[in-house]
Amino acid sequence: MKANQMIDLYTWTTPNGRKVSMLLEELGVDYRVIPIDISKGEQFAPDFLKIAPNNRIPAIVDHDTGMQLMETGAIMMYLADKYDRFQVKGPEYWRMVEWLMWQMGGLGPMLGQVHHFVKYNAGKSEYAEERYSTEARRLYKVLNTRLEGRDYVAGEGRGEYTIADMSMFPWTARHDWQQINLNEYPNVRDWYVRIAERPATQAGYHIPKFATEIPMP
Repeated sequence: MKANQMIDLYTWTTPNGRKVSMLLEELGVDYRVIPIDISKGEQFAPDFLKIAPNNRIPAIVDHDTGMQLMETGAIMMYLADKYDRFQVKGPEYWRMVEWLMWQMGGLGPMLGQVHHFVKYNAGKSEYAEERYSTEARRLYKVLNTRLEGRDYVAGEGRGEYTIADMSMFPWTARHDWQQINLNEYPNVRDWYVRIAERPATQAGYHIPKFATEIPMP
């Protein structure tokens, strides 16, 4: 692939950033990593604002097509469609989309609130800690139920590994931040280990730099 056809990935070591780097590693395509250090406010730089008007990572620029995108769901659907991989066909396509939307609308935002109130601001709001911790446990239970008798959340039979699973994994990888014991959700635990052991997960998790090892149950 020529350099001017490369995908630029603007990202940082967050669950949302890791979703896209995991997918790019799975696809095996050429991409260039442009770190956006959110601890230094680099997401508010004018040049980044032109690519991601919401000032959030990740974002991509595909120099092959001229497409630039923010929002992980859109980015992952775009890449899965472009390379025709990690998405299911037929009616199960919409099951994959359903669970991708579940992650974006529920799992990610709610676990993010747990990180805010339980990990970073413990003791400031007992109500918030209980509210979001309760919701986190409910969501893990929903995922555990979906994975009963399945390897992945979408696809016929035991399922296929898709962008829906990839979107969830980095959030569940912070289960220790959420005070969640994955052994209490055995189907989630097995699914988590299955994904964690993939070479592309191991590589994508450490983009744009090493922060921590992937925590294992």
